[in-house]
Amino acid sequence: MTQDVQFSAEANPFAAAEQVCATLGTLTDALFDEHTSRLPAAALSTPKPAEHPAAEALFGLPLAPNGPVHEAVDRLGTVLTAGTARPGTGARVADRVTTALHNRYGGGAVRGAIADRGTTSAALFQLPVTGEFADAKLRPPFAPALAALAAGQQTRQPVELATGAGAEVRLVVPPGFHPLTSPGGPAGVSARTVPAPPTDTAGDTDGADRATLAAAAELTGHLAEVAEELFSATGPEPRRDFAVITATLTDLLQDAGVRYAGVCALEVDGRASEATLVISFARHPLPITALATELATVRRHAEVWTVLLPAGPAAVLVEGRTVPVPGALAADGQRRWVVTSAVQAFVPLPDGGTVLCAQLSTARPEDWELYTEAFAELLKSIQFGWDGETLRTPAAPAPVAAPPVPVTPPAAPPVAPATPPATAPSVADQEEKPVHLRGTPVRIPPADFNPFAPVAEEPTAAPAAEAADAPAPRKGTPVMIPPPDFDPFGISGTTPTTDEPAAPPAGGTQAPDPFGTTVAAEQKPDPFGTTVAAQGPAVPPPPSMPPLIPAQPAPTAAPAVDAADAPAPRKGTPVMIPPPDFDPFGISGTTPTTDEPEAEAEAAEDAAPEHRPFG
Repeated sequence: MTQDVQFSAEANPFAAAEQVCATLGTLTDALFDEHTSRLPAAALSTPKPAEHPAAEALFGLPLAPNGPVHEAVDRLGTVLTAGTARPGTGARVADRVTTALHNRYGGGAVRGAIADRGTTSAALFQLPVTGEFADAKLRPPFAPALAALAAGQQTRQPVELATGAGAEVRLVVPPGFHPLTSPGGPAGVSARTVPAPPTDTAGDTDGADRATLAAAAELTGHLAEVAEELFSATGPEPRRDFAVITATLTDLLQDAGVRYAGVCALEVDGRASEATLVISFARHPLPITALATELATVRRHAEVWTVLLPAGPAAVLVEGRTVPVPGALAADGQRRWVVTSAVQAFVPLPDGGTVLCAQLSTARPEDWELYTEAFAELLKSIQFGWDGETLRTPAAPAPVAAPPVPVTPPAAPPVAPATPPATAPSVADQEEKPVHLRGTPVRIPPADFNPFAPVAEEPTAAPAAEAADAPAPRKGTPVMIPPPDFDPFGISGTTPTTDEPAAPPAGGTQAPDPFGTTVAAEQKPDPFGTTVAAQGPAVPPPPSMPPLIPAQPAPTAAPAVDAADAPAPRKGTPVMIPPPDFDPFGISGTTPTTDEPEAEAEAAEDAAPEHRPFG
C-alpha cells in the first residue's frame, strides 16, 4: 500500500475532506501563538439530552429547512443542518471574499505572500496540504469514550420528510469550536433574504447574481467576526492574516463537500491546545460492514471499529497522521512536519448512497481523551431525516445488460476483414451511456477468421459493380437433397446398366460384392463424387463379412437428378436418405443369381479366408 492510495481522491472518496482537515491543522499550528484568545477546557462539555429540551428533537428547532446552516443554541452548542437535496449553485466566492477582507483590514502584505496584487490565492501560501499516515507506533489509543459506542443501544428511526427533501442530518457541535464556514452555507443553498446591492457598488458585481453577492457578503462578515474572537488581544495584522488565508480556502471547502469546518483554541491546565473539526458528505454505496472492511484493508496503520450510534451503525477509525507546515506560513520560515492524532467516523445516511464523514484531529496527544469525549457526544447527537427515496449513486450503477456486439463476416474467406480505425466516443455519448459501457468501440472478427491468410488483390471496378448488383451471400453450406427414389447402394430394385446381363465371376477369382462396389465399364455420375474410374480395381469386401453371401447383380448407378427438378440449396450438411425398403446386406428376401451355389461358395473360400470372430 502506498500513500497515494490512501489519500488520493480517485481511490478514497473522503480524501478531499481529509485534505481540508490537514490544512486546518497547518493553520492552527502556524498562526496560533501565545497571544491567541483561548477558551477554558469546560467549553467542550455538552449537556446531556435530558438537561436540554431541544437535544432530543433537533428537527423541532426553527432552523432553515433547505440547506446546510448552523446556528448557536443557548446552553446546547451549534446545531448543524446538512441536506442532500440542495447542493447550491456552485458559484465561486473565494476571490470576492478575499479581496473584501483584505480591503477591510487596510491592505498590506499577508504572512507568506507578497503585497496583494489582486491575485491572492491559496497557492501563494502553499495550500492546501496533504497529510500522510504516520508510523503505527504513533497511533493514538482507541479512547474509552469511543469504545463505549460499540456497546448495544437503541436506535431511532429517521424523521419523515416531504417527498423531494432527500436525506437531512442534524447534529450538535460543541461550543468550543469556531466555525470557518458561513452560517447560511454556499450560494444558492439556504433561503436567505438577498438585499439589493448598494448604489455605489452596483458596477462592481462582475455579472454575479444577487444570491452569490449575498453569500460572499455573509461569509466576509463571519470570517472577520471569528478573527476578532481568536485574536482579540493582538493587533490587526494577525486578524488580517487569519481571515484572508482562511478565505482563500472557501472554494476548496465547497468542492470537498464540507458542510462544517471549525477550529478550537483551548487552555488546558495552563497550556495551549488546539484541534480541528470537519464534517462533510461523500458518495459511497457500500454498507457499513463492507466500508469498515475496506478501511481496515487499505489503512493498515489505523484501528477500525464498527460501532452503533443512536442514528444507526457507523465505522470509527483512529490513526496518526503527519501534516506539513509550509515555510511561507511558519514563523521562522522553515518547513516542518507535525504529527497529529485523528479520529474519523463514517455514518451512512438512510438514502443508501451518501455517507456522513466527521473527523477531528489534534497535535496535542496529551489532550486526546478530552477531544474524543466531545467527539463521541457529537456522534451521539446525530439525527437523520429522510423522504423515503433511495439515492442512485454513479459509483454503484444499476446492472445493465451489455448489448450484443455485431459481427461483420469477411468479404472473402481467405482475406482478413478490414477493421476501421476506432474513434473515441463523443462527450454526449459518454453522458448517456453507463460508466461500465463507455470506451472505444471494437469490432469482433467472425469465428472462421484467419489472421494469417494472404491478402487478396483489390478487385477491379467492373467486378465491384457486379458484386454490388449481386444478391448478398447467405450464411451456411448449400445442401443437395436427393429424390425420394434414390438408392445409394444400388441393391434393391436395380437393373444392369448394359444391354447384356452381368456375368457371374468366372473361375472363382472374385467373391460376390454384397455392397455393389464393383465398377462397371460405363457408369453414370455419382452425386457424391465417389465413382471410381472404369479401369480401376474392384474394392474387396471387409474382412469381417461372412464368406457365404449370395451373389448380387451388378450395381447400377443412381439416375442423375434433373437440375430443373432439384430443390433450391438449403443450409445444413448433405444427407442421402435411403428408401424404406432398403436392405444394406442384401440377405433377406434374396435368391441366388447363379445356378451353382456350391461353385460360388468354393470361389468365395478361394477369394478370402474364412473369418470367424466368435470362433
